[in-house]
Amino acid sequence: MLASDSKERFSNRVEDYLRYRPGYPPAILSVLNAECGLTPEAVVADIGSGTGLLAHMFLENGNLVYAVEPNAAMRGAGEHLLEKYPHFCSVAGSAESTTLPPASVDFVLVGQAFHWFEPGAARAEFLRVLKAQGWVVVLFNERISEETPFQREYEMLLRRFGTDYEKVSATYPRSEQIKRFFQPCAFETKIFANGQALDFQGLRGRLLSSSYAPAEGHRNHQPMLVELMRLFSAHQKDGRVRFDYRTYMYYGQLYENSAKAQV
Repeated sequence: MLASDSKERFSNRVEDYLRYRPGYPPAILSVLNAECGLTPEAVVADIGSGTGLLAHMFLENGNLVYAVEPNAAMRGAGEHLLEKYPHFCSVAGSAESTTLPPASVDFVLVGQAFHWFEPGAARAEFLRVLKAQGWVVVLFNERISEETPFQREYEMLLRRFGTDYEKVSATYPRSEQIKRFFQPCAFETKIFANGQALDFQGLRGRLLSSSYAPAEGHRNHQPMLVELMRLFSAHQKDGRVRFDYRTYMYYGQLYENSAKAQV
């Protein structure tokens, strides 16, 4: 068990999450169009939609998007961000209980939230709400942590000051977890380059958007920010540091007769 309820971990981090978390590469839409038949007419459910970063991409594509989010503060931020889109529908629900009607969506999307779900209950719920031959798409921005001195030192900062960083990072979706979720059906994997160039305010906000970063009032909060400033000063170029990610996209169907079994 993680230190606190996964549905409430981000309540005090909404503004930083909205402003400083990375989005998703536009090439995702091209792959889903070519391989899964995504069109602007497809109905999409974004499960664990948070502040709406992923929903925004599909609303721009013309899709009707049900943004399903259990955390009221995160859901409210998404509603504010996306209220101008006529095809946006905010839903108070969870991966295990979306409240959506049966066979109502063509695509179930999960962006950066899969590791908070109870896999068995979520899989059953996705099967319930998907139309026949519907698709599940799991996206995850994984920070590259070892290729540059800045990345390595930032990783050390998280391990030193984070409240439960190692527990949380151990739950991030990897191929084996995804394989168990889709079994006995097949899934495909695509990897995209992604990144952010952050000034110190952006770097600070990106750190504080993480659920394991000690919040104001915690004994590690101020020492962590002092160390963050040291890292930034040591590694910035033209007032910015580079945050690089690999965006993993896992996609497949949950019907046994829709694809050969995974081996």
